[in-house]
Amino acid sequence: MVIKRDKYLNQLIRSQHNGLIKIITGLRRSGKSYLLFNLFKEHLLSNDVPDSHIIQVDLEDRRNKELRNPDALITYIDSKVKDKNMYYILLDEIQHVSEFEDVLNSYLKIENTDIYVSGSNSKFLSSDIITEFRGRGTQIHVYPLSFKEFMTVDDRHPLDAWPDYYTYGGLPHVLSLKDEETKENYLKDLYTKVYLTDIKERHSIRLDSELKELMEIIASSIGSPTNPSKLERTFKSVKNVTLSDKTIDVYLKYFEDAFLTEKAIRYDIKGKKYINTLSKHYFTDMGVRNAILGFRQIEENHIMENIIYNELRMRGYSVDIGVVETRPMGEGGKRIRKQYEVDFVVNRGSQRYYIQSAFIMPTDAKERQESASLLNIDDSFKKIIIVKDHIKPKRNDTGIITIGLIDFLLKPELLDW
Repeated sequence: MVIKRDKYLNQLIRSQHNGLIKIITGLRRSGKSYLLFNLFKEHLLSNDVPDSHIIQVDLEDRRNKELRNPDALITYIDSKVKDKNMYYILLDEIQHVSEFEDVLNSYLKIENTDIYVSGSNSKFLSSDIITEFRGRGTQIHVYPLSFKEFMTVDDRHPLDAWPDYYTYGGLPHVLSLKDEETKENYLKDLYTKVYLTDIKERHSIRLDSELKELMEIIASSIGSPTNPSKLERTFKSVKNVTLSDKTIDVYLKYFEDAFLTEKAIRYDIKGKKYINTLSKHYFTDMGVRNAILGFRQIEENHIMENIIYNELRMRGYSVDIGVVETRPMGEGGKRIRKQYEVDFVVNRGSQRYYIQSAFIMPTDAKERQESASLLNIDDSFKKIIIVKDHIKPKRNDTGIITIGLIDFLLKPELLDW
């Protein structure tokens, strides 16, 4: 099964010969190695790069154990560079090499080498990259399959494929598994034996019960604003466990650094400022999220919101949670404070969209309810409602656009309809 990842491949192609280390990050099993060793290598070969000028090392392979020594790796790579033409160095699971930062930086000074690396999240995290390669690296962040990528290898109608996507997610290997039980077991094992183990080993966490409890709470409340203090109270009341808000805050950062979750901050649209009191946590892959909960809490409306968030992030937008405050006149002639939430404030450069995830709008009253927050925004940026129903895009007399979910996922151009 060949799954094209053109977005990421094109990022690698655009980054060729830029004098920086190309660093491929993302959730484990999201396809980083395949992107590097298959898709990018195939691109190089098809553009007349000789195979002898592609130096490829899988450092997770036991047969390459000796190359995990930094000096041995440098000696091996140097032995392959035999002329002045360009050499492409592709290193997978670089975290197995001690002092790998020095190895990578060494090749920045050699004019005829272009270096590309990927690594697992246990030791090769976003925070590490910022610290170790500031100004010397280009990060290509790989997400699990988008629905559009998913559909390139699924010949069913998108509406028939949608339940599989929101239940089992977009990790590429899941698509090769034939039955539901096998998919569920794979995802459960991946969560407990890979993702959790990575976090525990990296941060020397001996007792993981609270870590797992917190992950389950976050998984069961996607789309709900929260913060460490609120979660501390939840632990006390629901789990009868005392876990400080500081520890919770640290654990949440561990989840983000492992690319399991992303944090969306609230933004005051009228006041043009961030509000740090509450945030939302979305999961990078819905199959992993569902596995955390044992596939017992599959609420399509909340999952749809999470998938819309992921889709926007895959397209390269920054995404915040919007708050619109109004002060209508109340009883007795006094103004009252009222807040509306906008699911997503979506930005990239000068572009901005306000987006609501509405699931269904069966009545005019429901449509008015979903439109209320958007109608209270007094700027000219596009305002969009995404519904689960497979409908033709439409624009009402207030300028609000309504798009069906499947069209939104498969047709990125509709945001500018």
